[in-house]
Amino acid sequence: MFKDGLFSGKRILVTGGGTGLGKAMSERFLSLGAEIFICGRRKQVCEATADELMKAQGGKVHAFGVDIRDAGAVDAMVEEIFASGPLTGLVNNAAGNFISRTQDLSPRGFDAIANIVMHGTFYVTHAVGKRWIAGKSKGSVVSIAVTWVRNGGPFVVPSAMSKAAIHAMTMSTGEIPTEGMSKRLNPGEDPGARSARVNPMGRSGRMEELQNLATFLMSDGCDWLTGELIAMDGGQALATGGNFYALREWSDAQWQAARDSIKALNERDRAQRSA
Repeated sequence: MFKDGLFSGKRILVTGGGTGLGKAMSERFLSLGAEIFICGRRKQVCEATADELMKAQGGKVHAFGVDIRDAGAVDAMVEEIFASGPLTGLVNNAAGNFISRTQDLSPRGFDAIANIVMHGTFYVTHAVGKRWIAGKSKGSVVSIAVTWVRNGGPFVVPSAMSKAAIHAMTMSTGEIPTEGMSKRLNPGEDPGARSARVNPMGRSGRMEELQNLATFLMSDGCDWLTGELIAMDGGQALATGGNFYALREWSDAQWQAARDSIKALNERDRAQRSA
């Protein structure tokens, strides 16, 4: 679909680039000639991904261990990147989410999502954007959103609110299964199983479909496209009105099992970050 060397000379930062969607987009950009910068809270994961991608594709991938909830750390990272040349693109991909009945949410749980999705996305975009302005340069920003910014999201209220806050500069993707997303939003289910049940196309999204859309948006061929929310969900939001309405049938025991599963996964991730 895209010609070789399309991104030659491009320098793109992908937040949350060590795993899942961020890793997939980074791989595609790298294969088309871009120099890639990835960041995440787990620096070792980002470094391993950088090594893996460079071995497979060649080129350059730089890894940073940064918590985007820390505005100072974000600014320092972006300053270091710009010291060797301006970025030409930013992909706001880093996020967090979990399912919960709204009445069960704690302030800490709400802040955990809002601080990453809303605050973190702003911090990175602001740090990059102000340097573009100061240097009289420009670039493209692609932000990964969710379909429920348009129709609400029961049981994922912190995410729906946070994504809605940045929807003017984001695009929306449907369910493209990743380990982190699936285990926190569909505990106990196979990745993509719920999407296959309710999606008009009968399947979940594929990584290459997001790669292709992100590549198109990051290219020089569509500069006139701006501020748009692009839904790529196989028609799921049109068919169901929201991704998690089916969970209203869950019992208290099922919600408790889901909370226990998510808590165990969070504790495992914290242990890996401190290792």
